[in-house]
Amino acid sequence: MAAPSQVLAPQSTIRFRPPRFGLGGSHLGEPPGPDGDATAVATVDAAYQAGIRFFDTSPAYGDSERRLGTALQKRPRGEFLVSTKVVGDDPKASIDKSREQLGLAIDLVLAKDESVYPKLDRLRRDGTIKAVGAVSDHWQELDRLVRDVELDCVLLTAQYSLLDRDAVPLLDRCLARGVSVIVSGVLTPQILQADTVQARRISAVCERYGVSLPQAALAFPSRHSAVTSVLIAASSPAEIRADAALVRQPVPEKLWRDPELLRLLS
Repeated sequence: MAAPSQVLAPQSTIRFRPPRFGLGGSHLGEPPGPDGDATAVATVDAAYQAGIRFFDTSPAYGDSERRLGTALQKRPRGEFLVSTKVVGDDPKASIDKSREQLGLAIDLVLAKDESVYPKLDRLRRDGTIKAVGAVSDHWQELDRLVRDVELDCVLLTAQYSLLDRDAVPLLDRCLARGVSVIVSGVLTPQILQADTVQARRISAVCERYGVSLPQAALAFPSRHSAVTSVLIAASSPAEIRADAALVRQPVPEKLWRDPELLRLLS
């Protein structure tokens, strides 16, 4: 297994490559009402103005799809990528409802239930959607699906971050099979508050290079060549602007080669 901070040499061509950073829509559906609508649209606008061109949502996120669509319909459609999730056993009905809510074509559809993938594959083949992926917070579940299903990507919502690198075997398999990996959930409370011994130790190393712990956490997943994208959840324009500013700040390569950091990440 490669060292957690090492950039792996590509072993297979990644077939589907979303933008490097995206806005996760889990916080866009709340609160309800006109104020919530305005804040969500302003958050998407701020993300777009910050250069983000990947937007992920789900029917399970309250009004997130409708609000995201309201914000993005005024943008040139060819400039951004939209993903959503399948809800229920009828993927076409779920996608049709999501398209109605968004008012936009959907590029990527993610699902958890293996039984729906044959139908999603047909929708991919007929051009209704561009790509099919799997989503889970358990890397072993995604690893099994990558073996058994023709996926374009996986969305891993846990288990790969500065503080948790359990999913490295999944990432290695995805790289070998040309499946892109989208990672979310990297700005955990433990990272934002540095409230564990491990987080404080990593933070101390980062600070010697002028790098904050959240900045390193956002940059870390893409150190693995299978990881094409990191999703950042935000509930306000100020939050996504602050996170986007962290993304734009370069992380010195020598940080990742620091012997103490390598020990902490081993």
